[in-house]
Amino acid sequence: MTNKARLFVFSAPSGSGKTTIVRNILKQFPDFVFSVSATTRKRRNVEKEGIDYYFITEDEFVKKIENNEFAEWEKFYDYYYGTLKSLVDANISKGLTTVFEVDVKGALSIKRVYPFATLIFIAPPGIEELKERLIKRNTESDEDLKKRIERAEMELGFKDQFDYVVTNINLEQAKNEVKEIIESEL
Repeated sequence: MTNKARLFVFSAPSGSGKTTIVRNILKQFPDFVFSVSATTRKRRNVEKEGIDYYFITEDEFVKKIENNEFAEWEKFYDYYYGTLKSLVDANISKGLTTVFEVDVKGALSIKRVYPFATLIFIAPPGIEELKERLIKRNTESDEDLKKRIERAEMELGFKDQFDYVVTNINLEQAKNEVKEIIESEL
């Protein structure tokens, strides 16, 4: 690790408040940069290249996997997603603190490549509460909701491998707890 660069890696089941907490951290610490993932999924109209994702073809992605260019990668719902080592390494060399929002397996992969990374798991108060949050969001079909709950149960099984676990019972309290963790690590 060079100079003051730090890596803060966030993971959580869908509906745990991870994205809201990550956005808050990026506001609280304006010098931090967000790690933009690469994906093979088609760009949506509102998305911008290099801001939301780096959009690449499946052939390009597979070639990058073969060349060991990813710190982590995963295939979700027929599309690849991954974090390019070259982008992380560039941030480290510039002394920039990078914030990641990835799935649990991706977080553990990043820790293997960058052992100094700090892993923060955002946990829901419980599966029933998580289910209620997902239902209230009203963004998933019944089938997708079932898949997300099953995935959440799997992800919760990895939380003990993280450096910190923040249970999001109250969003403001969880935001403050994460801010305190980051300040203690800096």
